[in-house]
Amino acid sequence: MSFDIYEAFCNLSAAFGPSGRETDTIQAIREVTADNVQNIGDWNHHIDTMNNLIYHRKGSGKKILLAAHMDSIGIVVTHIDDKGFARFAQVGGFMLGDLIDRRVRFQNGTRGVISFEEKTEFSKLGFDNLFLDIGAANKEEAEKLIQVGDFAVYDEQPHKQGDVVCAPYLDNRIGCVTLIGVMAQLAELPCDSDVYVAFTAQEEVGLRGAQTVAFAIQPEYAIAVDVTDTGDLPERKYPMAVKMGEGPAVKIMDHSVICDQQVKQTLYRVAQENDIPVQREIMEFGGTDTGAIQRTAGGVKVGAVSIPTRYIHSAAEMVNLRDVEQAIRLIAHAVSDGMDKT
Repeated sequence: MSFDIYEAFCNLSAAFGPSGRETDTIQAIREVTADNVQNIGDWNHHIDTMNNLIYHRKGSGKKILLAAHMDSIGIVVTHIDDKGFARFAQVGGFMLGDLIDRRVRFQNGTRGVISFEEKTEFSKLGFDNLFLDIGAANKEEAEKLIQVGDFAVYDEQPHKQGDVVCAPYLDNRIGCVTLIGVMAQLAELPCDSDVYVAFTAQEEVGLRGAQTVAFAIQPEYAIAVDVTDTGDLPERKYPMAVKMGEGPAVKIMDHSVICDQQVKQTLYRVAQENDIPVQREIMEFGGTDTGAIQRTAGGVKVGAVSIPTRYIHSAAEMVNLRDVEQAIRLIAHAVSDGMDKT
């Protein structure tokens, strides 16, 4: 398989796509998929009402859904004052420190900087003390560039150093890249599974897109791909048995889901048979599309493959590309296997 993971990620990361505004990201995913998946004509695709992008390759075997959310966190303008400074709300979850003095960009190309009220003691700062500065002289000038209800995202560029990538929105554009890689690899593997690949919307604000996708498809098995935290940083407050660079993590549970034993054991077995290093993940906080898919209709047998990621939801998330390569191999072989062997 000839697939440049970093190039594909850069193409996706450049797309504007906070939750509820995924249109540009959909187009980027379609372009990267068309460029990298052989026999792309075997895959039908459509965009549903929730703005999920869904690919389908019909097969005679088990119906399997692969999902990765394509939306990102962001901010939305809530007020513009007379001096041209804007207040904003979160779209998804941030840590306060990740926003201070960060550059952001709007879909129309307007850029600004998030700063804070300096009279407030730094230790007492809250999100209400933050504001957005687009360099406008007054409200009238600001409103020529932005309006209440406009969304913005981090304005930072990816960089690669050895096998390590640092960038905003690895969560979860790297998961989308992983599934494009899986689609590319499935062209080289025997597979009769009935495969759906969904790039889901609005995960960051409540796993919304995955729920509608799963209800429409009602798969027998599903695997979600997302990032997960790591426990390999100095003096980390919460111990975690996941390290960057030591392989993808097979999720056992998180705040939203306890993964299906059969799916989990299939992933472990496939990893062993194909010499793929994997880790075991228990994430005590947060959730992924896996939880929404599991609870849909009569229930779905779900699992998850996670990419170990440092500094999640910051403008400088970090992954090792070797983990992504192995995640692609793991999922592709599991789908080829059919998911139902013991």
